[in-house]
Amino acid sequence: MAEIDILVGSVYGSAMLVAETLSDHLQAKGHVCHLFDEAELADIDASRFLLVVTATTGQGDIPPNLQSFASALSDGAPYMKGWRYALIAMGDSSYEHFCGAGRKLDELLQELAAEALVPRLEIDATVEDEPEVAALAWLKTWEDRL
Repeated sequence: MAEIDILVGSVYGSAMLVAETLSDHLQAKGHVCHLFDEAELADIDASRFLLVVTATTGQGDIPPNLQSFASALSDGAPYMKGWRYALIAMGDSSYEHFCGAGRKLDELLQELAAEALVPRLEIDATVEDEPEVAALAWLKTWEDRL
């Protein structure tokens, strides 16, 4: 079974609910999950799978509780070859910078040579009343690859 670091960027709690739902499901399948709501780069380990769940704030900004992690990636530019990850970007398509935080993080991880196991999931709040349901359905399509 896999060890998984789940990083959450949340403002109003929806991203945390998604992360907790996925963590509960993965643990029920025998995986070990480490949930971080104030992640630092030093908290995560290249030997573990990285799952990022982030909301978007303001003008496509990364939520404050994930900002330190994002800054460490951007400023430190650690070489992340061998790291595997999946990312969920949450937003509202009625705003100009829909899913901006998740898109920025996904691009940054790929620039640092991390490998996306699957394409990013974008959850639109104008379409999905229960983002955790959409996220769980997405996870179930690839969880056997962990």
